[in-house]
Amino acid sequence: MKQQEAFRDSIGTMKEDGSRQWVYPKKPKGKFYDYRGYVSYVLLALLVTAPFVKINGNQFLLFNILERRFNIFGVSFWPQDFHLMVVSMIIGIVFIILFTVIYGRIFCGWICPQTIFMEMVFRKIEYWIEGDRGAQIRLDKQKWNAQKIRKRVSKWIVFFIISFVLANVFLAYIIGSDALLEIISDNPKNHTKGLLLILLFTGIFYFVFAWFREQVCIIVCPYGRLQGVLLDNKSINVAYDHKRGEKEEGRALFKKNEDRSTTGKGDCIDCGQCVQVCPTGIDIRNGTQLECVNCTACIDACDHMMESVGMAKGLIRYASEDAIDKNESFKFNIRTKSYTAVLTTLILVLITMLFLRNDVEATVLRLPGQLYETKENHIISNLFTYKLINKTAADIEDIRLELISHSGTIKLIGTTDITIEKESYYEGTLFIEIPRSDLEDSKETIKIGVFSKEKLIETTTTNFLGPRKF
Repeated sequence: MKQQEAFRDSIGTMKEDGSRQWVYPKKPKGKFYDYRGYVSYVLLALLVTAPFVKINGNQFLLFNILERRFNIFGVSFWPQDFHLMVVSMIIGIVFIILFTVIYGRIFCGWICPQTIFMEMVFRKIEYWIEGDRGAQIRLDKQKWNAQKIRKRVSKWIVFFIISFVLANVFLAYIIGSDALLEIISDNPKNHTKGLLLILLFTGIFYFVFAWFREQVCIIVCPYGRLQGVLLDNKSINVAYDHKRGEKEEGRALFKKNEDRSTTGKGDCIDCGQCVQVCPTGIDIRNGTQLECVNCTACIDACDHMMESVGMAKGLIRYASEDAIDKNESFKFNIRTKSYTAVLTTLILVLITMLFLRNDVEATVLRLPGQLYETKENHIISNLFTYKLINKTAADIEDIRLELISHSGTIKLIGTTDITIEKESYYEGTLFIEIPRSDLEDSKETIKIGVFSKEKLIETTTTNFLGPRKF
């Protein structure tokens, strides 16, 4: 048993001496690979175009961490909406947990950008320039000659160009597509930092996809280790049917016209195709492993070999351990029901918060260290600072502030003609004056309304100081 589990003592991309074991996966083909291709191309198109698409003047997706501005599906979110971002992130985490509990690591094989770019973009270019698995191995072993230099340099140039394009798209998500286009079209001397960022991201992408490759999934990404905590015997994974594949006599090479139902040999013909197509270099027949990204390449390869020798497909398939060992179908257990309930609740909370979210946010704060002032006719005056944030993609004009909870006046210092530009804010100072007779305590909460063209668009509260009543 210890020898059978020895493969778990090291990762499949490392040799016994600790050096890198380069993986040369065979070019996959089959229905699952085709389906993954369709999904990948849709996601690639979305990823590349999303930062350049605008809805009502807002970038479709923007994650400007530096300026703390975020656009999700064309809706702008500001630092004041941080609670919404937190809830969204929690929903994403719970969703991934629930998805993993039920469907295993399917996210990695079908949706993860690392897998999509590696397998559907860079790996295909490699097959096109260097050939399939065997040709790549021979090219790697042969001495540097004109043919090897031509192929390797061509591949590296294409990889660099694609990495450069990805770096520009990635930067558009961070600084915005308009700022990126300005960097590209304007004089490079005016955008030194932007150009350096593009080159930095280009280098990172090139390093990841040209050299680090599957090591991202195996070493860097924590999801592979997280699945060990989340998965159970009922989770659906890419799995090898060991009961059918091994039987009493174990796996063996296929002999022509052999009837394995009488020999006791397993249906696995030990062709090794599932290992050769694996992009992380593992043997799926060893069971669930952290290196497996559920890419289904082994399913397509095994099904093709089973068809070739006249045996039933599905020796490697999507299945749970209980489905293979006990022939049980998937059922929702207490854990999956609990995750589903939590996820549903969080989504409802987020939807409610989004409906209650205002397009304009107002903050009025009393100036620190300032006491109240008594004016003529027993008028009590406090000095405040105010900030009005416009989260929309249109200017808001004719802004005025008015007391709602008390009788009194608001006097703005400086201009009284306030216009808040789109996706911007306006701040200033103001006096609030309230008759002493309307104050019931030395410290009261007052309510202020923000109006635009006689329409109430936001309300806010603040504290007002006055003389103590005896």
